[in-house]
Amino acid sequence: MPRPAVRRRVPALVRALLPAFALLAAGCAETGWSTFEPASDVARMILVPYSDLLWWTIGIFVVVEATLLFALWRYRRREGDPDVPEQVHGHTFVEIGWTIAPAVVLFFIAIPTIRTIFATQGDPPQRDPLEIVVTGHQWWWEFEYPEMGITTANELHLPRGRTARLTLTSVDVIHSFWVPRMGGKRDLNPGSENTLWFTPDSVGEYHGHCAELCGTSHANMRFRVFVHEPADFAAWADGLAAKAAPDSAGFHAFLISGCAACHAIAGTPAQGRLGPELTGFGDRTTIAAGIYPNEPDLLAGWLRSPDSMKPGALMPDLNLTEERIRELVAFLEGL
Repeated sequence: MPRPAVRRRVPALVRALLPAFALLAAGCAETGWSTFEPASDVARMILVPYSDLLWWTIGIFVVVEATLLFALWRYRRREGDPDVPEQVHGHTFVEIGWTIAPAVVLFFIAIPTIRTIFATQGDPPQRDPLEIVVTGHQWWWEFEYPEMGITTANELHLPRGRTARLTLTSVDVIHSFWVPRMGGKRDLNPGSENTLWFTPDSVGEYHGHCAELCGTSHANMRFRVFVHEPADFAAWADGLAAKAAPDSAGFHAFLISGCAACHAIAGTPAQGRLGPELTGFGDRTTIAAGIYPNEPDLLAGWLRSPDSMKPGALMPDLNLTEERIRELVAFLEGL
């Protein structure tokens, strides 16, 4: 007769730690979001009190836990002890100590924190910063460069070494602009303006996100920040400012499909302002506010059914034919 299988039980401690390990692994799934890798002056200033606070917290944890473990061991119940231990009124020295110690810790935390707040909330250090107007929409980003006369969406381009001064506002609900490696979060409030500045010091691509719950697709309201060398940034801006010359057949499909009612393309009669600016769309790396790579198949799926690719998307389903979708994809990718 075969022996019954032995059922192994997973220790309770392992079962308790598994969710913690899963959460830790999820936090490491994507790179580019770490505030410990600053890429601007403001991010470096913020990292100083942040790191100090982290080490202060670790030190406090060690002291508190060591004291707790010592108390558990020193005053544990032993054989022959009475059921009720000796009752004492209090300990003046200990009570004074646990009152003064937190005050001292808060004092040392407050000084660098307040200094950093004043440094980052004041005027930018450069006299001629690059002015950019950032407008939050449900659920995408608009970036306008007034001095250059250009507008783009969901991809912010900056020159290395020049301070960018962002004027932040919203057309619908409260959003929050956050690029972890560039600086702190800053709210975008409907009907008012907020400001944020930083000076990028490293060429590269950085992730940004809305950090304020703003509706159905809040988690899908992403964007990219591209930092270029000054000459490359100037070339990008000049290219975007050039008048678009769209293919006549593709542009005709764009107009009769109703796309021009919401979207603008520089140098054409299409000047809609409800949806993202499409000038230079073919050069963008992503679609749908940073969710998907800018590839023809994914763009076709987006035109076919926006809501199925981005829940809550405010872009209407235009019931386009497959032939019309192919025309629009070719036109947009060619911009």
